[in-house]
Amino acid sequence: MLTIERALVDQIVAHARADHPDEACGVIAGPAGSDRPTRFVAMINAERSPTFYRFDSLEQLKVWREMDDRDEEPVVIYHSHTATEAYPSRTDISYAAEPNAHYVLVSTRDDDETEFRSYSIVDGEVTEEEVKIVEAYA
Repeated sequence: MLTIERALVDQIVAHARADHPDEACGVIAGPAGSDRPTRFVAMINAERSPTFYRFDSLEQLKVWREMDDRDEEPVVIYHSHTATEAYPSRTDISYAAEPNAHYVLVSTRDDDETEFRSYSIVDGEVTEEEVKIVEAYA
């Protein structure tokens, strides 16, 4: 289960809406081993595409080094789908390289409603998980 603060959900959704019609992407870092997302990091979709996302390799290296320096890890890796449901594509699954991360997908295909879902992706196996949105961590 992913437990996440509402403010972080709002930031993910705002980023997805702002980048629409292109896919948005980023991470939420948290203390290593905590499974608690705390620090929102919006990233650039190097593809600038409505159907595909890829982190810019230099930006990703910088962000991952920063997480290492802060004793953090990517707790959430997120991106948006602009015309389809919030479910990982074959490409998304093949790029899932963080077995402990929650892979969040946001669908911006509907102007009035945002679909927000989370998955565990390990060795190509996709498992949807419950999302518990809290006002603040206890």
